[in-house]
Amino acid sequence: MARLRARRPRVMVAARALLFWALVYSYCGVCACIAGLRLLWSIGRRPGDTFRWVVRENPPACLNDPSLGTHCYVRIKDSGLRFHYVAAGERGKPLMLLLHGFPEFWYSWRHQLREFKSEYRVVALDLRGYGETDAPSHKENYKLDCLITDIKDILESLGYNKCVLVGHDWGGMIAWLVAICYPEMVTKLIVVNFPHPSVFTEYILRHPSQLIKSGYYFFFQMPWFPEFMFTLNDFKVLKSLFTSQATGIGRKGCRLTAEDIEAYLYVFSQPGALTGPINHYRNIFSCLPLQHHEVIMPTLLLWGERDAFMEVEMAEITRIYVKNHFRLTILSEASHWLQQDQPDIVNKLIWTFLKEETIRKRE
Repeated sequence: MARLRARRPRVMVAARALLFWALVYSYCGVCACIAGLRLLWSIGRRPGDTFRWVVRENPPACLNDPSLGTHCYVRIKDSGLRFHYVAAGERGKPLMLLLHGFPEFWYSWRHQLREFKSEYRVVALDLRGYGETDAPSHKENYKLDCLITDIKDILESLGYNKCVLVGHDWGGMIAWLVAICYPEMVTKLIVVNFPHPSVFTEYILRHPSQLIKSGYYFFFQMPWFPEFMFTLNDFKVLKSLFTSQATGIGRKGCRLTAEDIEAYLYVFSQPGALTGPINHYRNIFSCLPLQHHEVIMPTLLLWGERDAFMEVEMAEITRIYVKNHFRLTILSEASHWLQQDQPDIVNKLIWTFLKEETIRKRE
């Protein structure tokens, strides 16, 4: 009987694992079928335009705007990878490290680079595989452990041992994990439109609506096909993510200019430029759930309520994992692309959070 009881937990764990991976691959197949139907529909409507895209050899001027900062590179000794970043503000000032989401790159933080350089050394990074940062070819090189270690190594290579860490979307996921794994390196944590990773994994399994909204996580498990779908109709999917009524920045937001859109198209239309970013997602199901959960530094979570990809209920649940001062602000008219959508409000909220923490420490 004792042996039988001991076997039951093992059987339950194995059964749950089997059901989990069955869900992952089944939903992956569903998403692939939907994408295939969209491809056939596009070919049927405009066969000449479906496989056409513009060759973009020269970056738009906005990517070299000196008011945003200086383009820099750092090579990490252990991994051998070269990372690209844009830095604003004087060296020696406290470091504010900015981690972008998908499909974005350092430029998504342009409003924050200009805003916070007066009191911080602001560094907007191109994550592993993005933009001008090196992109290893194998998906195993994009495991969460590698991405977390990247941030630690970059921090040290820049000559700092701590920072204000800011992340949006997938960069928010990495920021949460860095704060959990290396709490001594993060003085304050600011996350934009991404819940605590444990909240995300638990919520998505219990709420089919969020499972549908996160369908791209499953679709990205396929090799090459997601990258191919992004290229159709001159990267129409990429443009619509930022501009469509369903997922883009609304009428009351700070909409991307034609040059801003061209900046994104330039970066992601380069040969192989999409594989690295999508590889970030191709390891996620083998890395979650987390063993450690608690966040012990002051934390600010900003959320656009019109987020088409993340349900706002996850924002409030996140509170239980933060064992320090936690501030949540939800902006009712804002989209997923919050720091670009409402830059003035976001910047003001970040300033308030940073200064109120300073006042609290003095008291």
